[in-house]
Amino acid sequence: MNDEPEIRHDPAGQRFHLELDGQLAELVYHRAPDGRMVIDHTGVPQAIGGRGLAGRLVQAAFDHARSQGWKVVPACSYAATWIARHPEYADLAAE
Repeated sequence: MNDEPEIRHDPAGQRFHLELDGQLAELVYHRAPDGRMVIDHTGVPQAIGGRGLAGRLVQAAFDHARSQGWKVVPACSYAATWIARHPEYADLAAE
């Protein structure tokens, strides 16, 4: 049995989110006029923090961007730190 919460993509809301123990964690992005995905915010409530959820959200966003052929601007500090730690996604990073 997999007890990892499912990450959902809401394209209209431009976010990835998951729910755990009644708490909502999310990554919010927008598309720049040139087509890049700009990650604006990654937030995980303290009650469910420390479980790697923010990293899973960022990875889901990068995986989606890769599948769409988009470059990614990690504008939020968490996403910027995450990409520095995951060189396998460096080809997607944009300024």
